[in-house]
Amino acid sequence: MSSQAFPEQPDGSTFTVASVVIPAAPASAGLHITATPIGNLEDISLRALKTLAGVDMILCEDTRVTRRLLDRYRIRTPLKPYHDHNAERVRPGIVERLKQGTPIALVSDAGTPLISDPGYKLLREVLKAGISVHGLPGPSAPIMALAQSGLPSDRFLFGGFLPQKKGARCTILREFKALNATLIFFESARRVNGALADILETLGNREVVIARELTKLHEEFIRGPAEDLVQSSGDLKGELTLLIGPPRASGEPDMASVDDALNDALSRLPAGRAASEVAKLTGMSRKLLYDRALELKNGSP
Repeated sequence: MSSQAFPEQPDGSTFTVASVVIPAAPASAGLHITATPIGNLEDISLRALKTLAGVDMILCEDTRVTRRLLDRYRIRTPLKPYHDHNAERVRPGIVERLKQGTPIALVSDAGTPLISDPGYKLLREVLKAGISVHGLPGPSAPIMALAQSGLPSDRFLFGGFLPQKKGARCTILREFKALNATLIFFESARRVNGALADILETLGNREVVIARELTKLHEEFIRGPAEDLVQSSGDLKGELTLLIGPPRASGEPDMASVDDALNDALSRLPAGRAASEVAKLTGMSRKLLYDRALELKNGSP
């Protein structure tokens, strides 16, 4: 890319990054998994720009979305749609081109590819074929939302998109009930009230954060107990990142949640395996959990 990547500012001032002009050299052979902005188009690395300008083709979910990014930096690399609806059909041809040494970039509409985006099966086939894979790190909505949420960030679980139907959604939430970690999900604005009600019903009145329009002009974080947010989130729009605080803020175990997890595991497994499963979720002692599982099986309160 030989044009200015960072044009003159509205007030007439300029600034320099890597001498402003970024040379576009041919990219290395292989698949380049390239993170792109989640909102603000300036949130892209110089290395990502050089790669997008230097590959022979860019695989993207929606060419209109990716074209806006490329136009911003005057990159003219050809785009090829790769999404859930055409992946099975076009994947063999892509793998064949990669085998021939063609450098190809994979991007998503926003953020880091393969994080709740198409690409997993392609990557598996690429790795199976022994083709080189290059990773270009960058923005990720779950990580950015977690960093600004104010919820514990030392342990977290990203669960992708919550199911649309209540029953399946509650099942997923129950699976993670005893996990002492912040939970992160993607959710749509039109379903968020239902999700919040299910969180309240299934997990209790935990701290919840809703992040919307991340890195954009109208970025917003809505924080509070699930019970409060159920009543105040009716006018939201767009795709949201939903974060749920862990069952406890201190080191003391939430035994009611632990018992719920043990009872669920005991309905499917013998006591020893149930204790092991809950130990992995909570970090608690397997022996203590095994003793408690036996008490629950014997009807102890």
